[in-house]
Amino acid sequence: MTKKERALTSVQRLKERYPDAICSLTYREPLQLLIATRLSAQCTDARVNLVTPALFERFPTLDAFADADPEEVGEYIRSCGLYKTKARDIVAMANKLRDDYGGVVPDTVEELTKLPGVGRKTANLVCGDIYGKPAVVTDTHCIRISNRIGLCDNIKDPYKVEVQLRKLLPPEESNDFCHRLVLFGRDICSARAPRCADCPLQDCCGSFKKNGAL
Repeated sequence: MTKKERALTSVQRLKERYPDAICSLTYREPLQLLIATRLSAQCTDARVNLVTPALFERFPTLDAFADADPEEVGEYIRSCGLYKTKARDIVAMANKLRDDYGGVVPDTVEELTKLPGVGRKTANLVCGDIYGKPAVVTDTHCIRISNRIGLCDNIKDPYKVEVQLRKLLPPEESNDFCHRLVLFGRDICSARAPRCADCPLQDCCGSFKKNGAL
C-alpha cells in the first residue's frame, strides 16, 4: 500500500468512525479561537475550556484585550501553564490585530504567524475552522499517529509533517482529518497504551503490520 493509498483509506475510515469532525476548543468568534489555541500550548483543551468562559466575559472585545494589563489576563489563565508568557502574547496579539489588521483576524498562515505567539499549528487551525481553507494542524496527536500509520517516516518536526501530509491528503479533507486524529488519539491510538485490537486502521497501519501491535 502506498502512502497515498494509506492516507485515503485513513481519511475514509476515520470519517466513518467520527462523522462530526469539530474542534475541541470552545469559541464563538475568530479572536476567541485564536486565544484559546494559544492557551492550549502544553495544556489540555479541556483545561482551556474551563478557563476561557471567565476570560472572555472579563475581556469581551478585541479592544478589551488590547488595553488589558497582562498581569490581570495572567490571573485568569494561570492554570493553563506558562501563563505569564501567554498573557503577554495575548495582549500583544490583540494590539497588533487592532493596529495592523483593522481588528480583523487574518485568513492566511503567512499573516497569522506574524502575530505574537502564533505558530503554524494555530494559524492552520484558524484558516481551516474559521475560513474553510485547506489546513493541516500538526498537534501532538497528528504527529504521533501520522508516524505510526506510516504517512510520515519517523518525522517529529511539525512543519515537515505538515508538508508531507499536504502532499497526501485531499485538500478538502485535510482540516477535518486532523480533528479526527485528535478524537482517534484520545479514543484508540493513545501515546502510551494504544488499543490496537480495536483499531479501524489495522490493515493500513504500518506499525501494526510491522509489529502486530504497538
